[in-house]
Amino acid sequence: MLYRLKTIENQIFFFINVKLKNKILDIVMTNITHLGGALFTICVTLALSIFASAPWKHVAFMSLVSLSLSHIPVAIIKKTYKRLRPYLVIKHVITYKNPLKDHSFPSGHTAAIFSIIIPFIISIPVMTIILLPLGFIVAISRIYLGLHYPSDVFAGLIIGTLTGISVTNILG
Repeated sequence: MLYRLKTIENQIFFFINVKLKNKILDIVMTNITHLGGALFTICVTLALSIFASAPWKHVAFMSLVSLSLSHIPVAIIKKTYKRLRPYLVIKHVITYKNPLKDHSFPSGHTAAIFSIIIPFIISIPVMTIILLPLGFIVAISRIYLGLHYPSDVFAGLIIGTLTGISVTNILG
């Protein structure tokens, strides 16, 4: 069973990382991936929680709390489960400049983007139309760039989503 899951994961990885490769996606994915990075997620949620008006201010605060809390399990799991990044393990992986060297599992970028979009989606459901596809594109960009396996991204999505739901239920 585990062998079959690993085979399926590798097929998905190669489809996204190799088969989808093209110049337009290279530009899109290398830029959109930063929407899940620490600089962007912290700056946007902090700025909105300070300067925005209601209801954005409170939702942004919940996103900021969710973002902060989501990285506790991410950091613990990365230190516990030391999975090497795909480009360090698999031949012919396409990666881009300045690839990360820390551990792969789970995807911190994916956890971050989902931890900040979920409070917005729950609080302002019309935002789902924009935010959910954006979250999935950031997640897929991590595979496209050769930095994460699909299971890394899935774990990050689960962590970010559960943290966002929990924080919204408590602070909402």
